[in-house]
Amino acid sequence: MTSIPFDSLTAGKPQRIEVDGVGVCVARVGDEVYAVADICTHSDASLAEGELNGFKLECWLHGAEFDIRDGAALTPPATIALETFSVARSGDTVTVTKN
Repeated sequence: MTSIPFDSLTAGKPQRIEVDGVGVCVARVGDEVYAVADICTHSDASLAEGELNGFKLECWLHGAEFDIRDGAALTPPATIALETFSVARSGDTVTVTKN
């Protein structure tokens, strides 16, 4: 489990954190926060370095897109979904835990 301030998340800009030793890509869309595994399922690339457009998280290396809400692979070359993490917000604190 890892907690971070909600204000540290910029809407539309993915950020990498560690949860129990695992890299996690956290992204804010409006007032909602989502968390998925940080490493692309197609290639060994950090998704936190990619682009977020609405709910689509794009890997910077080969352009694979994932749905930040459920980790689904949306476009090739990725075909395997990302692991998702539980997110809870309490006031100004966001807590991310492994499912």
